[in-house]
Amino acid sequence: MTTTAPPAGPVRRNRSETLFGRHPVGMILAAPYAVHLAVVFAYPFAFSVWISFHDYFFAAPGVVVDHPFAGLDNYRAVLSDPAVRQAFRNILVFLVVNVPLTTGLALVLAVALDRVVHARTFLRVAFYLPYVTASVAVVGVWLFLFSSGGLVNTLLGPLAPEPSWLVNANLAMPVIALFVTWKQLGFFILLYLAALQNVPGELYESASVDGANGWHRFWSVTVPAVRPATALVVILGLITGANLFTEPYLLTGGGGPSGASASPVLVMYQRGLQQGEPDFAAALGVVLVAGVLVVAYVNRRFLEGRD
Repeated sequence: MTTTAPPAGPVRRNRSETLFGRHPVGMILAAPYAVHLAVVFAYPFAFSVWISFHDYFFAAPGVVVDHPFAGLDNYRAVLSDPAVRQAFRNILVFLVVNVPLTTGLALVLAVALDRVVHARTFLRVAFYLPYVTASVAVVGVWLFLFSSGGLVNTLLGPLAPEPSWLVNANLAMPVIALFVTWKQLGFFILLYLAALQNVPGELYESASVDGANGWHRFWSVTVPAVRPATALVVILGLITGANLFTEPYLLTGGGGPSGASASPVLVMYQRGLQQGEPDFAAALGVVLVAGVLVVAYVNRRFLEGRD
């Protein structure tokens, strides 16, 4: 005699499972980071968006003042400000120099380090050391190298540019881009080294059997295989350019000469804190975030080919 089990009804969950899932330990472990994101990133950004739509200014502690709604006035002021336009042009110059140079050098050096047999650990540490060194500590070295009487000009002699590198409106931002490339190169080399470990050796063997030389193997096997890492490197390079502050602030004395090395974040600092216009600075920050998100999305679609 065969018995038929009654159809299973919907599984009822108690309130704790609905809120925390079947394994609440994971939610508990993730809670501190979620709180960190909410307090350090989400709330300040939301408050900045609110400030950008109001006539906001700093007041003495405990003083309550009105902040009338300003609509898009702050955004109009940002988009029509010559200093902001100059800052975005400067960042474009920075990205044109920094991103291709960082991506190309990091990939080539990672491939070379992956094939090194002797002193591999020493070389990896040597490339990574500038990345973990504070910018304030190494800026002095670059000022010594690229100042008017610095080592680079001494070696170049009559070929040295006039005005010198960091006070030259055409050369200040490219020099800053070179500094950032040198400083962060070790981190991107490690990213590519990790990606190279996932490239099957059979692909190189097949290419060799087909008669491919070293250059063809690099271009036809290595470059496509590490494309996800390349997308990450480019996105991080874009974010680095968008967040650029310390380097122009220290190397060129706050964006000089005449704003030729100023970045949007530096303009935010100058207008928001030094000149007391936080509503203008907040609107500029929102525009910058929106621009980075759009460029990062286009870059991801282009490099990774995702829908």
